[in-house]
Amino acid sequence: MNLVARIQGIILKPKEEWQKIKAESATVQDIFKSYLMILAAIPAVAQFLGYWLVGFSTPLTRAVRLGFGTSLSQAVVSYLLTLASVFIAGLIINALAPTFASRPDQVSALKLAVYSLTPYFVAGILNLIPALGLLVILAGLYSLYLLYLGFQSGLMETPQDKVIGYFVVTVVVMIVLNLVVGVIVGSIFSLRAFYVGGF
Repeated sequence: MNLVARIQGIILKPKEEWQKIKAESATVQDIFKSYLMILAAIPAVAQFLGYWLVGFSTPLTRAVRLGFGTSLSQAVVSYLLTLASVFIAGLIINALAPTFASRPDQVSALKLAVYSLTPYFVAGILNLIPALGLLVILAGLYSLYLLYLGFQSGLMETPQDKVIGYFVVTVVVMIVLNLVVGVIVGSIFSLRAFYVGGF
């Protein structure tokens, strides 16, 4: 798989790209090593550099830059939790398959979870300037549309009348997982960041 071609295809021509993805033979390890681990590093590295070199403002404080160690450890924890949450999302998509008259297939479920998040990961480069975080959220909304198209493409062999229900439940699961990651990272680093104050 050509990484750049896959990124361009899923963002610019998603319907055609989902058909290619559906036809590809892959393993969970393949998807992780050749795609997810690379793309998930984009927002993590950008976040590290943004918090360390640029800094951010909160309503109650002036601009704050985090120290090198705090920025790095926060990026590493975020990266690892992102990998875990995407894997869990794939497990849940697969586990939900019989509920929506679909064919359980762990690899196809992981393909849905991973490839649909491509715009979100790519837009993560904007974390270099933490104030642009809202744009990353907008890219996440496009990722939801890609997820819907993935279900429609038949990756899980879902009957068309069940696609919307399967999609909605999956979106709820992914939102909950994202919130859990945010809470964990925030609870680990919020007090430390407050006291470090950029040193």
